[in-house]
Amino acid sequence: MSLLPLAFEWPPATTVEVVFDEARIRNRVDELAAAISTDYVGHDLVMIGILKGAYVFTCDLSRALSIPAVVDFASISRYRRAPDQREVRITHNVEADLQGKDVLLVEDIIDTGLTLHYLVQEFGRRGPQSMALCSLLDRPDLRLADTQLDYTGFEVSDEFLVGYGLDFREQYRNLPYIGRLAL
Repeated sequence: MSLLPLAFEWPPATTVEVVFDEARIRNRVDELAAAISTDYVGHDLVMIGILKGAYVFTCDLSRALSIPAVVDFASISRYRRAPDQREVRITHNVEADLQGKDVLLVEDIIDTGLTLHYLVQEFGRRGPQSMALCSLLDRPDLRLADTQLDYTGFEVSDEFLVGYGLDFREQYRNLPYIGRLAL
């Protein structure tokens, strides 16, 4: 048996076409923060960012708020039990007390809505006073779960996007803009 040398380049030869530049993202985050601040003035707000994708958006959104808020993070894992069955589980849970609090779940992008639906059920068991959903990007045409967002940054198509927390094989999360990846 002979071994052939591996010939590959990492990161792969790619180009990223800017879809939402830094200024447009910053303006939209500021608009969302203003709306959230108005809606939750005088409330006990807990923001839960879903890792890893929403970490940048959650941090920027929380800094743009004009009201106090507790910021926490949760991490999830999607795995297959069988070829046609996917399960979601929380791998890092929220430490903040949600009992009687107003909870804002913050996501980077919503596709089918199935994961967000699961999280709403799980965090709902912890007795929050209310729960609202915020996502920077939304793909409503792909929705399978009856999940309605309260705050949406931008609607997008099903193209593959990276940057501002979104990744391709854990790369590109640190781009300051959101772009279309062409492999």
